[in-house]
Amino acid sequence: MCIHPLPYPFRRPGPLAVPEELDTIHDEPVRRVSIPSGDEVYLVTRHEDVRKVLTDPRVSRNLNRPDAPKMSKTTMMFQDAKLDPDPPEHTRVKRLVMRAFSATRVERLRPRAQEITDELIDAMAAKGPPANVAEDLAFPLSIRIICDLLGVPPQDQSRFRRWTDHFLSTSRYTRQEIHRALGELNTYMSTLITAKRESPAGDLVSALIQVHDDDTRLTEYELHWWCRLLLLVGYETTASQLSLSVAKLLSEPDQLKLLRADESLLDGAVEELLRWRLMSGSLSMLRYVTEDIEVGGVTIPRGSGLIPAVESANWDREVFERPGDLDITRTDNAHLTFSAGPHFCIGAALARLELQTALGTLLRRFPTLRLTIAAEKLRRTEGTLIESLVETPITW
Repeated sequence: MCIHPLPYPFRRPGPLAVPEELDTIHDEPVRRVSIPSGDEVYLVTRHEDVRKVLTDPRVSRNLNRPDAPKMSKTTMMFQDAKLDPDPPEHTRVKRLVMRAFSATRVERLRPRAQEITDELIDAMAAKGPPANVAEDLAFPLSIRIICDLLGVPPQDQSRFRRWTDHFLSTSRYTRQEIHRALGELNTYMSTLITAKRESPAGDLVSALIQVHDDDTRLTEYELHWWCRLLLLVGYETTASQLSLSVAKLLSEPDQLKLLRADESLLDGAVEELLRWRLMSGSLSMLRYVTEDIEVGGVTIPRGSGLIPAVESANWDREVFERPGDLDITRTDNAHLTFSAGPHFCIGAALARLELQTALGTLLRRFPTLRLTIAAEKLRRTEGTLIESLVETPITW
């Protein structure tokens, strides 16, 4: 294994391109990298190894230990000393949350997602081209869906964009600015939970308040933490993925033509765009090794930081034929974008629903949809864990 650490996340050669390192990094199943906090950790690169690491009980998500690496110098995102993010405690809490965040509850949102999508695209059409997918469709759709799901009043929805920007910052804001923004969010969530407790409705916050399993309820702290987390990350990733997916598909005329000719390919197109993991690297997957483990013939010592590189796993030639080609007809698309094992993303079904609805409707409504500028001139956001495009300008 090469000793010299690579800077991570890897830089992209273009706004819609994957990092060049993904072509060769599988030659080393484990690679030392340096992350934004300055910590050096081990990057696991191959699909099989990444999947194993994600389910290995010796690989912990608990970064509250004094010697554990940090994602960023300015924030402790996804970390809380009062919560245990590992099984069995995490399994107990996630099971309770999943009872409220059920597939049935998510599927019931499909007509609402279509209604909001139609409303937003009607407004785009009425205004006329050009438009910005990010601001005119992706973010308002995702914010409204997650707020509908949680039961957040419409008049409060605009505030969450700023709070999420601060929460996901790696270098954009100072520690003090992040602390202040999250304090505002905590105050808001406390008020919302109190209101839902007094007047419960059919929303997710009300369900989380009521949910229990063998009389083992979510604690008050767990309730607040999960409500806040679902709100903060329940829309940012999907909105960013949608903006990038539209841009990527419009930059691939052959694939766009295939999809326009056969809408049954839509679900496969969404999965292939997810495989590309256009948003970001896997910094948020940072783990801590509690015992010596062997990965790909390399011993990773106890106490080390480890990142299961999902974007690298999604590019593994042993699993994906021609991974460098965007292929919406790809079958058996075993990408790991939503993780695997006990930390599989509970919002996967909702993300897929939104992406399918928005992308399909957008292409149907605008048969001549295209970018207003060359794809290579698009600009990506910086200083944040979840990358997106500064804007996704389209015309028709």
